[in-house]
Amino acid sequence: MKLEFYKYQGTGNDFVMIDNRSDFFPKDDIKLIERLCDRRFGIGADGLILLENDSETDFKMVYYNSDGNQSSMCGNGGRCLVAFANKLGVIEDKTTFIATDGLHHATVGEDAIVSLQMIDVDEIKNNESYTFLNTGSPHHVQMIDDLEHYNVKENGAAIRYGELYGEKGSNVNFVKKVDDATFSLRTYERGVEDETLACGTGATAVAIAMNATGQTDKTAINLNVEGGKLIVSFDKIGEHFKNVFLTGPAKFVFKGTIEI
Repeated sequence: MKLEFYKYQGTGNDFVMIDNRSDFFPKDDIKLIERLCDRRFGIGADGLILLENDSETDFKMVYYNSDGNQSSMCGNGGRCLVAFANKLGVIEDKTTFIATDGLHHATVGEDAIVSLQMIDVDEIKNNESYTFLNTGSPHHVQMIDDLEHYNVKENGAAIRYGELYGEKGSNVNFVKKVDDATFSLRTYERGVEDETLACGTGATAVAIAMNATGQTDKTAINLNVEGGKLIVSFDKIGEHFKNVFLTGPAKFVFKGTIEI
């Protein structure tokens, strides 16, 4: 069978997009999804995303990591799926869709800029050397002085597979402060099991963690990721973070078919 797919990327975080509104895709075939995401033997991507029908919203997002397993929320993937839905004519410039962590609102602006509302964050665990929070996916956030030369894959894997987070593990973000409104970060993603050029839920986690730990009092924060720039904004009400938005480019790369 020939499979039609679309390739999208958001600040270098890339995804295979499939229009599954007719419910034809074999969603339980982990090996197939892993092969499609393989950068040598398949299309190549950090993850695969299905766009499906939903009775109460514009569409449903089903996200798989590149290891073939269905996973938690992906911020850049969600933004790319919004751009994909716009390209298919499913939506215009505004949308509400459902994902594994609940409802999301999003807008599509000029120059392929997509702003996606993330979940509210009410619980943040601050420790002496790191912060942990869930922004749709679990994230470990840790400050590092020499971020440019840091071994993200090795050190991220050690934390991801260590005793701290148990069998499920966590995504791991290493951060350096640039100024009061800007932070640079590099992310080790579970499921990809490597550093990625960007991580949307990771950028969101870093922005909130930096505010929660007093590194900044800004509520609109610039994030320098390896693949570009993202902006995270929020309202802080006491110790709660509401109206959280992740904003950045979400660009179509190419369309193709592959035999499966």
